[in-house]
Amino acid sequence: MKILLTGATGYIARRLLPVLLEAGHEVVCCVRDLNRFPEEALNTELLQVIEVDFLRQETLASLPAEVDVAFYLIHSMASTTGDFSSLEATAARNFVKAMEQTNVQQVVYLSGIINERHLSKHLQSRRQVEQILASGKTPLTTLRAGIIVGSGSASFEIIRDLVEKLPVMIAPRWLNTHCQPIAIRNVIEFLAGVMLRQETYHQSFDIGGPDILTYKEMLLRFARVRGLTRRIFIVPVMTPRLSSYWLYFVTATSYNLARNLVDSMKVEMVCTPNHLAQTLGIQLITYTQAIEQAFDRIEQNEVVSSWKDALSSNILSKGIAQHIETPVNGCYRDVRKVHVADPEVVLQRIWAIGGQNGWYYGNWLWGLRGLMDKLVGGVGLRRGRRSPTKIQAGDTLDFWRVLLASKKQQRLLLYAEMKLPGEAWLEFKITDHMLEQTATFRPLGLWGRLYWYAVLPFHGFIFKGMINQIAYGSNKEKPVAPVV
Repeated sequence: MKILLTGATGYIARRLLPVLLEAGHEVVCCVRDLNRFPEEALNTELLQVIEVDFLRQETLASLPAEVDVAFYLIHSMASTTGDFSSLEATAARNFVKAMEQTNVQQVVYLSGIINERHLSKHLQSRRQVEQILASGKTPLTTLRAGIIVGSGSASFEIIRDLVEKLPVMIAPRWLNTHCQPIAIRNVIEFLAGVMLRQETYHQSFDIGGPDILTYKEMLLRFARVRGLTRRIFIVPVMTPRLSSYWLYFVTATSYNLARNLVDSMKVEMVCTPNHLAQTLGIQLITYTQAIEQAFDRIEQNEVVSSWKDALSSNILSKGIAQHIETPVNGCYRDVRKVHVADPEVVLQRIWAIGGQNGWYYGNWLWGLRGLMDKLVGGVGLRRGRRSPTKIQAGDTLDFWRVLLASKKQQRLLLYAEMKLPGEAWLEFKITDHMLEQTATFRPLGLWGRLYWYAVLPFHGFIFKGMINQIAYGSNKEKPVAPVV
């Protein structure tokens, strides 16, 4: 069958796509930026990728008319601009209008469990989107998921940060709220399983795993799986705002996302019983098994997608392509070049930069810069990277965003997403055995210029040390050519 997959660079869609292709389905992926789509996924005739932004009606003309099933996997909860519920409603209305011009037989929407009168802003938005999608002519199947647990999922990574960093937690009372977590593998099985199942048309189903737990129990079970002893003390006086800051400073989440998550975590998310799992023949995975499977993925370097890869930069939301060529006029630049004996080895070091490997030189200063960024509301260094060896356009790399990662061109280009009075790029390029490292800063007003000169003394040894470590490794071998 022919399938339309929206939100194709998102966490869920990137897990669903290979399952659909392996089943022999023809898939049309909708992305806002073609440069963010992984090149390795294009090596099949079953896949077509089109550039579509459901917030802009003029881009919808490229949608195919012949479609059997459309997956609606778009959300804007992590957006830093505007009202995310308004953005989600606009995208949903445009989607419904676009689908009326096709022969699609079914729309499948992944939402969140809604079983309380007083919903968080996030869940209210999800319910509103569901109502908009249901107003269209196409039969809608809604799957309402609980907390999704899998390598790279927001819930998994936040819980991991809390458990592995804090032996003792003074936590807010929402940790006593009950929820029904579900493994990412089961979510994908449900999404694929309901395709063209007429008994699911015009229906909504809560989907969750076999365990009903409080968030405190989830943290403690996670600790047991990791062989850690943790103690959690609940206090009644921690406000939602304070709880959001608590999550923001301890974990890799942004403040906006932390605030929305806290609002959602105050609401019970337990499934209304149904027989969909039995109907589809799905074996539900326990919370403990989901954690173990997630770490198996991590250890095998097979994390397919991460929630951190959602664009957080307002400028980059207009498209990566606009920033691939770094500016020259009105910019400050730090350019260093050094001859390298083995470009392939050097390229491997470049591709391993950031995350657990650090930045090769002056890591404590990079850490200090990340802490300063957190203190002023930035992303900090805690986002890390999705894979220790693989990079693709759109990935996060600590407080950088990958704009271009081409081993063929031997070029890696990063864009800064930390709080800055201007814009910054960091580029690594190898040409004819010459490694060139360029830091570019485009200042914004007087403060931007003062910032550049304030950090200039640190650049002298940080950037020099970094290029030497990348070129020659940590064995302190003598350079064959001087650093420029």
